Amino acid sequence: MGKIERDFIGYSNNYPKFRWPNNSKIAIQFVLNYEEGAENCVLNGDQDSESFLSEIIGALPYKDARHMSMESIYEYGSRAGVWRLLNLFKNYELPITVFAVANALKTNQKFCDQILKDNHEICSHGLKWINYHGVSEDIERSHMQEAIEIQKSICGYRPLGWYTGRTSENTRKLVAEEGGFLYDSDDYSDDLPFWSKIINKPHLIIPYTLDANDMRFATNQGFNTSDHFYNYLVDSFNTLYEEGKTSPKMMSIGLHCRLIGRPGRFQGLKKFIDYILGFDDIWIAKRVDIAKFWINSFPYKLDFKNEK
Repeated sequence: MGKIERDFIGYSNNYPKFRWPNNSKIAIQFVLNYEEGAENCVLNGDQDSESFLSEIIGALPYKDARHMSMESIYEYGSRAGVWRLLNLFKNYELPITVFAVANALKTNQKFCDQILKDNHEICSHGLKWINYHGVSEDIERSHMQEAIEIQKSICGYRPLGWYTGRTSENTRKLVAEEGGFLYDSDDYSDDLPFWSKIINKPHLIIPYTLDANDMRFATNQGFNTSDHFYNYLVDSFNTLYEEGKTSPKMMSIGLHCRLIGRPGRFQGLKKFIDYILGFDDIWIAKRVDIAKFWINSFPYKLDFKNEK
């Protein structure tokens, strides 16, 4: 593949002057990752059991064997955790974006039906929940197409956003070349959307987060209690909200059914929602709505300085 230039400059403290809808100072976006059923498992034809993002920090994969405890941890997310979270957002009447792995969607039609009923967005999280580093470009492209077709068949519409998570060097180019996505979220480099030109066409990036993310309950030096999660989210919100008085920002919150869906962690999320709902000038939105707003407000310009 050709050389991809890195961008260390970005907006250079010269952020665009605007207001989010309803004159809001900050756009807030909740992402629910739905991966359960698409993790590594020999029942799915994988060589090893899953070892990533579970209660067993530092778990080793079992080669050519099932890891029964790991499987049940993931099953908790789809059996119990997801419903606790969907009920929360339904009770507060808040929109979310679901990063859904296509093979996980196939395992739980009731979940799919509820997402559609609640009018949440489904952004594709790939075909399989695996690391694409070292996967050939042709295989990754075919997985992307299969993921799109599975979502269309189950949900009735194709995804408008994409997030692989553990990408290859080809992922962004493949997303841009596919041509049907409004945005790409495989990025953590800014507090606002920006345009990329990885191929000879503009490509919108809606950055995601690995810090304001419940995955840190399952990593070293991460969150240990719901209060840790709550306090980190509140501090992040307060910083961005204050900056938003002169230059509006965006805050993403990453969630996983099997992690924040556990009772002892759930209260941290609920308390954070109660906190931010005390502010009138915030916009809680789906990622696709943020993308549409940005496309309409800041269409790509050839001399646009913030691109990579």
